[in-house]
Amino acid sequence: MTSHTHDRLLIVDFGSQVTQLIARRLRELNVYCEIHPYQNVTDAFLKDFAPRAVIFSGGPDSVMREGSPRPPAGVYEMGVPILGICYGQQVMMQDLGGRVEAGEHATAEFGRAYVTPGDDRLPLLDGWFEQGREQVWMSHGDHVSEIAPGFEVYGTSPGAPFAITADPSRHFYAVQFHPEVHHTPNGKRLYENFVKLAGFKGDWTMGAYREEAIAKIREQVGDAKVICGLSGGVDSSVAAVLIHKAIGDQLTCVFVDHGLLRKGEAEEVVSMFRDNYNIPLIAADDSERFLSALDGVSDPEVKRKTIGRLFIDVFQEHANEVGGAAFLAQGTLYPDVIESVSFSGGPSVTIKSHHNVGGLPEKMGLKLVEPLRELFKDEVRALGRELGLPESFIGRHPFPGPGLAIRCPGEITRAKLKILREADAVYIDQIRKHGLYDEIWQAFVAILPVRTVGVMGDGRTYDHACALRAVTSVDGMTADYYPFSHEFLGETATRIINEVPGINRVTYDITSKPPGTIEWE
Repeated sequence: MTSHTHDRLLIVDFGSQVTQLIARRLRELNVYCEIHPYQNVTDAFLKDFAPRAVIFSGGPDSVMREGSPRPPAGVYEMGVPILGICYGQQVMMQDLGGRVEAGEHATAEFGRAYVTPGDDRLPLLDGWFEQGREQVWMSHGDHVSEIAPGFEVYGTSPGAPFAITADPSRHFYAVQFHPEVHHTPNGKRLYENFVKLAGFKGDWTMGAYREEAIAKIREQVGDAKVICGLSGGVDSSVAAVLIHKAIGDQLTCVFVDHGLLRKGEAEEVVSMFRDNYNIPLIAADDSERFLSALDGVSDPEVKRKTIGRLFIDVFQEHANEVGGAAFLAQGTLYPDVIESVSFSGGPSVTIKSHHNVGGLPEKMGLKLVEPLRELFKDEVRALGRELGLPESFIGRHPFPGPGLAIRCPGEITRAKLKILREADAVYIDQIRKHGLYDEIWQAFVAILPVRTVGVMGDGRTYDHACALRAVTSVDGMTADYYPFSHEFLGETATRIINEVPGINRVTYDITSKPPGTIEWE
């Protein structure tokens, strides 16, 4: 649902692993932006998208390689401000008459660096260099050795003599570092200055989005009926309430118990939703169908695709029950879309498939309604508050559509799922008892595909090992592990081993994202 009522900023993605952080920075400034891979950014696309400003992301390639990623030449003729970041700076210099050279030991920079200002001031750098220099995060081998005509130098670092360059007359700006990462502490101010120079009004708010989304849903759906897959998580709950605001009883929600839910979750979700909203709800227990189809399956992608296919089958059946449903609503988010995109021959790869991304089979006969497709998770929570959802809905930790299937690496069995449910319930109870639930983005237990030797009492055990996972995040695109105390971890491990038959070893996963993902599969 691209909104043409807001000024829009285009992020041209050259394959950086942190491109999505640029979007987060801009959304925090109430600026509407979209990320598009460079292959899709043609002159025709630029004309249709009509951005007020453009940002070139970083990327892993070298501009000196024949066939390396480039924007269309027409982008420089649009008369809008452009900001190039890292590889994006090198692209600008190479395209506009400068020169880039291969990295050497003296000029490559990776990690923390310090930029000192040039002699002239630049509005892009208001609020910078107040202490004489700025800490930034560098990640480049190649370097600019000659700036393009019209550009001047406004900042240097030991490995980047052209760390900040600009042609103010054309509103072209280029930096060798990454202002979007938290290792560049003053990076947010640089983005603030850029969008101010570009004339953005900062009118991208959840209040405005709510009204536009409701109007868009009404326009798309008309008087047709809609079914919505309800999981009880934040995304599907916000999507359901938003759509209900738009079309009322034309909406029917379908809650599917696929046998891969947490302990007591089916009952909790159904009662929570029915107690708070007068929305028609079908509760379907299809656990046997899902679990039978997953028997013997261990590959995580096969698991996801099997569950996605069965979801479609179930929704189709209940769409027929509703009678005349023409649309399926899903709580697809922007990170789902980003992670599911693989540039054909391009710099990025698919991380994992999402069961709710990529459209529907033609045979299903339903069209998609995805009113949250442009939003990050924190924006969905903000929209939920705009819609008046209770905090018990909004504050729930994310729970994946495939459920416990992807927290059970290897083959899924009913016995392992039972153990996993009990262990997860103990873990979440511990987190709540210690008052940590709202500090954590997501927490869960994964049961590992190994058995380990243990001793209980005077006897030998040979049971499952499990891993605890808890992360902090803003939008799920990056995450750090939560720093539990050793006392908490020891207490929790003791409870799980004592209270959950089948587990004799507990570990804690301290992997960040990247390089890992939040879920195990």
